[in-house]
Amino acid sequence: MYELREAKGNSYYIESPAKIGLVRINESEVCLIDSGSDKDAGRKARQILEANGWKLNAVFNTHSNADHIGGNSYLQKQTGCCVYAPGIECSFTRHPVLEPSFLYGGYPFSDLRHKFLMAQESDAEYLEDDVLPEGMSIIPLPGHFFDMVGFRTSDDVVYLADCLSSRETLDKYGITFIYDVGAYLKTLEMIKTINASVFVPAHAAVTDDISELAEYNIAKVNETAERILAICREAVSSDNVIQRIFQIYGLRMSAEQYVLIGSTVRSYLSWLKDNGRLEIVIEDSMLLWRTV
Repeated sequence: MYELREAKGNSYYIESPAKIGLVRINESEVCLIDSGSDKDAGRKARQILEANGWKLNAVFNTHSNADHIGGNSYLQKQTGCCVYAPGIECSFTRHPVLEPSFLYGGYPFSDLRHKFLMAQESDAEYLEDDVLPEGMSIIPLPGHFFDMVGFRTSDDVVYLADCLSSRETLDKYGITFIYDVGAYLKTLEMIKTINASVFVPAHAAVTDDISELAEYNIAKVNETAERILAICREAVSSDNVIQRIFQIYGLRMSAEQYVLIGSTVRSYLSWLKDNGRLEIVIEDSMLLWRTV
């Protein structure tokens, strides 16, 4: 864990729970793609840089989930590097309490205000094309989170962030976090068609062909949607749907899992309603969901 591995040419990644990309800009400077889950991840990344005699120029965040921005603050304080994040993700990176607040739908109670859902603040700037090293470009990957992006380097290496999960994760948990189901499916369909020498997903194996895994992720999304439609044959509340999803997939309930899976289930409900497959019913001062 936390080993530096070459993807191709000047494009590397640090093997970690959420892979950290590393791109050599020149002989002495590098940039990182994400920074890991916490201060310790940032420290291990810095140690790799120092061992190779590299100076950190910038951190480019793909999105603002805590496991991708957790090392920002440490690295920024230690190296003075710039931090960039795309769109809405920049606000979440500057104000990390927004993540547990969004997931919970209100002020997050103390069990949700920890490093797994709320990173330390970092002084992020908006990610634009003109701040990238030469030969590096942004790939929009919306769906998993608000304005998530990936990157293509001049070595034709594509860093895919969290736009798909490994087969092992999908087979074990059945459902993974998604903010916008419709956008997520469109991103997966796009991923199936792009070519690159190497793909580096944050939570799946590095590969030269991502299409089969993208198709498997699509199938799992559609499977979950069908399960939710079956649950809603009779009018049920959002929490009833969440409870049934936990039971169907054999998931262990905790405060953290409640907000992550709960937010995802609500996103499925919204998507299914907007596509005319569910309707809302108000009964006894409760909003219920029912299959059309």
